[in-house]
Amino acid sequence: MAKHEGKIIAQNRKARHDFFIEETFEAGMVLRGTEIKSIRAGRINIKESFARVENGEIILHQAHISPYEQGNRHNHDPVRERKLLLHKREIKKLLGKTQQQGYSIIPIKVYLKQGRAKVQIGLAKGKKKYDKRQALKEKDAKRQMDKAIGQRMKGMD
Repeated sequence: MAKHEGKIIAQNRKARHDFFIEETFEAGMVLRGTEIKSIRAGRINIKESFARVENGEIILHQAHISPYEQGNRHNHDPVRERKLLLHKREIKKLLGKTQQQGYSIIPIKVYLKQGRAKVQIGLAKGKKKYDKRQALKEKDAKRQMDKAIGQRMKGMD
């Protein structure tokens, strides 16, 4: 899919640890009132959030956007459900995949692109405990190799 071009506001770092991300999509968010001001201030949390296909639409659940400080009594509900904007063919593709066993739609990052809030969502399959351990072993081995190469390069100087 398209590469993001804007300022990253929030990332779900745990997503890549807990899930295999098979495909990513860029989606717009339907926001109300002062939500975009809170997002621009970096006051969004997507760690516990997920998305579902409901009535032919993608709905983002449990994403927390803090109320805007300079807002008034018309501030938004921080954890309300938010509609994500995707093309119909992408929604159908996600619907077909999520009906299979073990697939979920997980938000990976929120960023601003040309002044608009975008969410990168991923079609994800959950990792088992042994998969997570294997990933940690590979990461540790790579870190040790990089360290050894760095020491060897210093020795050549």
